[in-house]
This record gives sequence, structure tokens and C-alpha cells, in this order.
Amino acid sequence: MVAVDGGGSKTDAVLLNLKGELIAHARRGGSSPQVEGLAASVRTVDSVMTAVLEGIDPSALVQTSLYLSGLDLPQEIADYREAVKDKAWAGSNLLLDNDLFALLRAGSDAPNAVAIVVGTGMNAIGLRADGESYRFTALGGISGDWGGGGSLGSDVLWHAARAEDGRGPKTLLVDALLAATGAGSVREVTEDIHFGRRPYSMLSSLSPLMMSTAAAGDPVAISVVERQADEIVAYARACINDLDLADEAVQVVIGGGVARSRDPLLLARTRAGLAETAARAELVIVDAPPVLGAGLLALADAGADTAVLAHARAQLGAVKP
Repeated sequence: MVAVDGGGSKTDAVLLNLKGELIAHARRGGSSPQVEGLAASVRTVDSVMTAVLEGIDPSALVQTSLYLSGLDLPQEIADYREAVKDKAWAGSNLLLDNDLFALLRAGSDAPNAVAIVVGTGMNAIGLRADGESYRFTALGGISGDWGGGGSLGSDVLWHAARAEDGRGPKTLLVDALLAATGAGSVREVTEDIHFGRRPYSMLSSLSPLMMSTAAAGDPVAISVVERQADEIVAYARACINDLDLADEAVQVVIGGGVARSRDPLLLARTRAGLAETAARAELVIVDAPPVLGAGLLALADAGADTAVLAHARAQLGAVKP
């Protein structure tokens, strides 16, 4: 069987046998259809499938599971299924869903759980023991979304630009940005992006500057990191309230590069907010690769027992996040 986890920055595929043994692993770039477009996403997934199945007859697959960022709406899942239906690896047992399910399975076996990705962007799902779930539209700003490395990096430039031209308060983000980019001014960075001399995608790489500048005591950066923590709590609160889990034991699993940074201010404010939302909520940071969760879900769908799942967890845990 093949299990795939695809996000905004990378796509991992693992080939497993029914004993839970890892046979092959391959990685490609991001494959979110919302970011890359449907056709480009399919090309990336097809490429990673070709690599992981090298020397393997796709007809031998008993299960193909794809968990991709950007598969948020039923129409998106249906469109993706239509786009890959003629691929040799798709077969009759093709499962398609959002990558948050893989993240959740990688970090928790709890019956009541919330998974929140804080990577390039943000999204979340909530699951209750009876199988009920809660999901978000997750279409960016038009669906009320903010947060993750893309937003934090953009805010580095936004606040630095306003500090430099006098519209905003002074902030250490100016010096941090210039040191990181080698530019002579914030305006130079802005114009470079505008004219294509620097890629717009570079902004997400600036997100660590927000954390380090906040740690240095800069009020502007602190306010943004606090906003990021509050957004994590907002996602968790929405899931917990909708699923009526405020009085239940619930694990809140967070993953993605921003979450894995373990920024002290971010985590302290997140934990405080969760405690106010659900007294029995437990914050879990996922260091394991989400493809681990994708692999476990694929094996579970194929009827694997607990011993096989435990063996697979150990094998897949070695994949670099």
C-alpha cells in the first residue's frame, strides 16, 4: 500500500507492506491544490508516486491513501478524484482526504481530539469519540483565516515597512529584516518583491524573525506572536464547542514548522487559552512526520492489528519531518 501526506512545502509518500514494514520513501515539493493548482498538484503527487513505486507493479496495491492540504470541501475531493482516476496507482481502493487527518493520527490515538496545523498556513479538524467531526472552509482570508508562517512572515515586512515610513511604531523587526535579507532598506525589499527580483514566497521564510524579535522584548513582535497563539486557541475552541467537548478530556495536537519551533511565548499563551476553553485539554506538539499518520490510517483501513500498527509507527517515525 502507499500512503501520501502532502502539504504546502513538501509531499511525502511511503510504500508499506501489510506487516507494517517500510519498503520505500520518496519526497517532492508542495502539493496543495489550493496553492499549486489542481494540475500542478496532480503532477507532484504522480511524481512522488512514480518514485516510491519504482520497480513495483501498481496493480499490486491493496490501498492508496492520499492526505493533502487543500482538500477541504467535498467538491475539492471530488475534483481531485476525477483528476487522478486514470493514474495506475489510483486503483479501486483510493482514499482522499485532508492532511489534517494524517497529522492527528501521527500525534494522538485519543478518541476526542483536535488537530491544528501551524505551518505555512493554518487549518484544523475536531474529532469526537462517536465519529462526529468539525471542519473549516479553509480558503484563506475570504474564509476568515490568518496565521502560520506565511502570515507571520508577511507581518514582519508589513510592520517593518510601516515603522520605516513613519505610519507605525518603531520595531526591531526593521533591523532583523535587513540583516536577514542583506537589503539596505525595507523599501528595497518591498520593491524587489514587487518587481520579481525576490519571490513573494520568501515571506514565509521570515517567520522565525517574528519569534526571535519577540523574544528580544519587541512590543510589536510580541503582539503578533500573541495573536498567533490566540488563533490556535480560537481553532481549538471552535472545534471543542461544536463537538461539546468542553468538559471532556481532549487532546489538542499541533503540528507544522511554527508549532515545532516551540516558541516559549507562543506555547505559554496557547496553553493558558486552552485552559480557559477546556479544563481537561492537553496540548500535544507533533514532531513525527505527518506521513506517519497517513501510513497508520492506510494500515488501519486495511485491517491491520495493534502489533502491526506499533511496528509501522516505529518504522515511519524515522522519516525526517
